Amino acid sequence: MEQWLSDWCLTHLGTAPVGVLFEARQVSTVHGLRLADGRKIVLKARPDDGRADSCVAAQAQLSALDFPCARPLTPVISVGSLAVHAEEYRPGGEVIQGGSPEAATRYAEVFALLLTALGGISVTPPLPNPRWLRWDHRDPGLWPAIGFLDERDQRLVPEEVTETADRARRRLLAAELPNVLGHGDFEAQNLRWDINDGWTVHDWDSLAWQPEAALAGAASGMFASTTPPTLAPVESSAMFLESYQDFRGRRFSPAEQEVAWAASLWPAAHNARWEALHDDPPICGAALREQAPERLRLANA
Repeated sequence: MEQWLSDWCLTHLGTAPVGVLFEARQVSTVHGLRLADGRKIVLKARPDDGRADSCVAAQAQLSALDFPCARPLTPVISVGSLAVHAEEYRPGGEVIQGGSPEAATRYAEVFALLLTALGGISVTPPLPNPRWLRWDHRDPGLWPAIGFLDERDQRLVPEEVTETADRARRRLLAAELPNVLGHGDFEAQNLRWDINDGWTVHDWDSLAWQPEAALAGAASGMFASTTPPTLAPVESSAMFLESYQDFRGRRFSPAEQEVAWAASLWPAAHNARWEALHDDPPICGAALREQAPERLRLANA
């Protein structure tokens, strides 16, 4: 165990960790720890890009309203270049695998409840948006500036990935819709389902500030993803969007429908670019190649 973890827990939680429950490293580094006083906690550390305060504040407000998510135990605290906070440990539950229309309906209901709950939350918008949703960037060129991706050979990215991303982004940028707070990484791996306790939503670091239709559209494409990510079938995304509107009790306008379909493509294009630049199996790349024509048609892009 790294010494700074012990020091941080002793300073901010009043007791030191005596055991490691788990560790995970993606965008954030996540440590599950058992403390000397018997508590089990999760400590999250990620590069401090200015988003963390808003994300943790929203999570704390949701938890206080009994929304099924982990309760933050500390505010965000800077440790060098990292933003760090602790939250309660909420183990258990299973991941629902697969991208069937039936699964899409279940996930759409959760996403509708989540957006409804976030509608009552007041925080500073968590900007910039997560990199896989950052179609609204103001950097030069098609893709947002991401140094560790930009330094790789961009000629490896298939032309159809670039074209799809460009057409989807143009449609998204043409929209004039208000932004709302939403979950920007609504993947299967970030939800846990329990037959007795319902479900729990994780990964609140990935809140986003975008139009509701774009958030729902992105979720409709990514809800089936675990690791590595994929793109849900077109018919399942259609079921997600239809069910989402039913659960929210309002219908999208024709423009919102198009924005939702355009947004369903952007995370998959980001992931396909990642695959190409890292020489990973083209899981999103293959799905994007197959589905892009229909999704672009539905997006009027």
